[in-house]
Amino acid sequence: MPSRPSPVPAALLLTPGAGADRTHHTLVAIEKAVKPRRGEPESGLKVGRVDFPYRKAGKVAPDKAPAAVAHLGREAAKLVKRTGCAPDQLVLGGRSYGGRMCSMAVAEGLPAAGLVLLSYPLHPPGKPDNLRVEHFPQLHVPVLFVSGEKDPFGSPEELATHVRAIPGPVTQVWLKGGHDPRNQDDVIATAVKDWLDSLG
Repeated sequence: MPSRPSPVPAALLLTPGAGADRTHHTLVAIEKAVKPRRGEPESGLKVGRVDFPYRKAGKVAPDKAPAAVAHLGREAAKLVKRTGCAPDQLVLGGRSYGGRMCSMAVAEGLPAAGLVLLSYPLHPPGKPDNLRVEHFPQLHVPVLFVSGEKDPFGSPEELATHVRAIPGPVTQVWLKGGHDPRNQDDVIATAVKDWLDSLG
């Protein structure tokens, strides 16, 4: 199935990594950068930052993929209803585990205009053969990867090799630092906003 032009994004659903919640500083910075400007309701994107069920339940271990993917389907439907956008005008993404779950949801058929994958966990640290890329060939939407150059979950060289399997257009942005690049929220937020603007 060839990649096809994606609809203009109208809303953004953001998810945290396994060790954080929806108030993670990077997600908040992205929302601030892309949301409509005061007095200009037609500018920017409506944003929803959501937690996964395990976090809401006060548990430590992240949800298994089927539960997380199902939850994202429900949260996407809520955001679509709240904003009035079409389902395929929604961009999904997040940090690490959250971004991975979003990418799996889209690969399984959840409508989307694109994916924002921050610090994508290509593999567990020290286990480069335990790859999390089996669903990449089903990603037919534009995908933005933003990662640290020294991320133990995946190096620039490793990611460059495996994103070739993604049919949709891929953009990669590399930052100084590791899995949680420090003091670069503004840089990350700008990268996300610029990429979203390019889809419009």
